[in-house]
Amino acid sequence: MLSPLRFGVLGVADIAVRRTLPALATIPGEAALVAVASRVLPRAVELADEHGVRAYGSYAALLADPAVDAVYLPLPAGLHGPWIERCLLAGKHVLAEKPLAVDHATTVRLLRLAAGRSLVLAENMTFPFHSQHAAVSRLVAQGRIGELCSLHASFCVPPRPDGDIRYQAALGGGSLLDQGVYPVRAALLHLGSGLRVDSAALRHDPVRDVDLGGTARLRGPGGVEARLEFGMDGEYRCHYELTGTRGSIRVERAFTTPPEMTPQVWLQSGSGASHALELGADDQFARCLSAFVAQVRTGVAPGGDSRHQAALADDIRSASYLTSGSSL
Repeated sequence: MLSPLRFGVLGVADIAVRRTLPALATIPGEAALVAVASRVLPRAVELADEHGVRAYGSYAALLADPAVDAVYLPLPAGLHGPWIERCLLAGKHVLAEKPLAVDHATTVRLLRLAAGRSLVLAENMTFPFHSQHAAVSRLVAQGRIGELCSLHASFCVPPRPDGDIRYQAALGGGSLLDQGVYPVRAALLHLGSGLRVDSAALRHDPVRDVDLGGTARLRGPGGVEARLEFGMDGEYRCHYELTGTRGSIRVERAFTTPPEMTPQVWLQSGSGASHALELGADDQFARCLSAFVAQVRTGVAPGGDSRHQAALADDIRSASYLTSGSSL
């Protein structure tokens, strides 16, 4: 029987505390937390004590720990590139929060570095691992909505508090990399990798020098279309809808489904009648972690979705005409 993959965590970000570490505790036969690092040692000690593991006051000290097999990296996006590289050069597998890097070129370079060192580098984009999306794909494959024509996806959140890292350009802030990558990944999940950007627009905050939100229109083979919206300056929206020649499928709370929630998928026929399909609760964070452990065990590198996602994000940025948004 294989021993659990031993994880160290660089940083004590909220997503690690609320979601990833609790999910890690649910798969004890596959993975185990052994160390936590923070540049503020008391914060590392507090979290480490909660989990009964070692605490480090520097990231470098954790990377020097031979008992750490893999690193979970929940740092701001702008810090991913240099710290992923340092983790890989230290011989550690890496599961990094989304996005893997701030641009396509860096994403490709890091994935090549990992492959060259026989290490796994994966992105902690968890929602595709929730079983509700596989159920949606089965409905489409069964022809329940006819031929698939389009996807409309939206992920928007209210304004963040002043000083939030998402408003800091130097840390890779902005809505495209924080919320926008979710609708982009939904389009890749259901429409495939042959998508290109037709048009895009970003709302720019001239004071903070980050985008506050935007829209994009993508097109794929055969004319299939994706309409995406994202933002951090309005009311909460988190859904996608697939439209076909004979109906549609709508998924609410699509990207942030809590593990205790019983999700509903709404299926509407061409006549307008609709009904909800109740699906089982699922923990997308635990599933993502299990997939990462399996990749490490088998030596099979993750698929190309992170590369395609990064390329589309670059293209959305390049295709965008900017509108000014007031400072919040």
